[in-house]
Amino acid sequence: MYNRDMINRTLLSELAFLAREYTVVTIVGPRQSGKTTLCKMRFPDYNYANLEHPDIRLLASTDPNSFFEMFPAPVIIDEIQRVPDLLSYIQVFADNTNLKGQYILTGSHQLALREAVSQSLAGRTALLELLPLSIQELSATGVDLSRDEYIQQGFYPRIYAEDMDPFRLHRNYFQTYVERDVRQILKIKDLSLFEQFVRLLAGRVGQVLNLHSMTAALGVSGKTLKEWISVLEASFVVYRLPPYFENFGKRIVKSSKLYFTDTGLLCYLLGIETPAQVARDPLLGALFENLVVIEALKSRLNQGRDPNLFYFRDNNQNEVDLIFKQGRTLVPMEIKASMTYHADFSKGLRYFRKIVPSSARGFVVFSGEVTPDLEDATVVNFKKTGTVFI
Repeated sequence: MYNRDMINRTLLSELAFLAREYTVVTIVGPRQSGKTTLCKMRFPDYNYANLEHPDIRLLASTDPNSFFEMFPAPVIIDEIQRVPDLLSYIQVFADNTNLKGQYILTGSHQLALREAVSQSLAGRTALLELLPLSIQELSATGVDLSRDEYIQQGFYPRIYAEDMDPFRLHRNYFQTYVERDVRQILKIKDLSLFEQFVRLLAGRVGQVLNLHSMTAALGVSGKTLKEWISVLEASFVVYRLPPYFENFGKRIVKSSKLYFTDTGLLCYLLGIETPAQVARDPLLGALFENLVVIEALKSRLNQGRDPNLFYFRDNNQNEVDLIFKQGRTLVPMEIKASMTYHADFSKGLRYFRKIVPSSARGFVVFSGEVTPDLEDATVVNFKKTGTVFI
């Protein structure tokens, strides 16, 4: 267990830099990912207002001028999407000052927040995204877990800061999310059907998204399922990995693959309660792939950069699990849960480099410690995933 107020979040340096460049900095990310802790760590002397607090939210909604008198800049305002009208006031304040880093905003629903920001703060705010802890961040605190422990526990800070049971935390997290966020956003009458849908998504993690098959299974229209997925994505519950299909013609699969932004929540939805159950689960390969893809995503976001992550698959089942677009160069990556290296792990990389000769030497990420030196790929242990994307 560690003190969560002492952990060095990688995004801290990017936040500090942007606060010297912009009057307003906005940080989005899932609930409980550590946004507030990060802000208070970097700006300990700032005023602080949490719009989840009913009284503070009421004041902000009904009397914004009194709100800003009570919480003057420099100020951290949590869950700004709860009172989006405040952004218009912040716009005026930002336009009338040359001071930087005066308003640090956080939000946990990017759809509502991005829309409000684009209307009121376009060009006036820097935007950062904070996901739960990365393996690199945990390693820096001395945490060193096995593949299956990382997958089952997930990466929400409270699990490590408060030594909480992961399964119980994710159960409560999901129930709270469904009861509060989804009901508020979608006004769903049959929550049990929505829960069934989310669990169905969990069972298809790492697969190409096929709404038609889910429509048949749930008896819900494709339009409704698209809306549900959009809200899950906007609330940082799932992440859609887009396909890379430039200049490849009609032979390429052009639907996204779906992952969960935290493997601990994914394990809860699949009924996996212990690390030992991870190793025996028929979805082990998909669970491990989810872990690595999201570690890659965290690495990019923690640098304040666009993900630039894709996958590749054609109609002949040739596939590359992950592609990183670095400038104009494509870097392919294969992801294997095995702890023992096999020569066929780089088969997909060889095929991809054959059809894209300009692509870079690829990577194979696996669970083993022994990393052979290959001519056509660099082999790395999954705990080093984040370093590949720096």
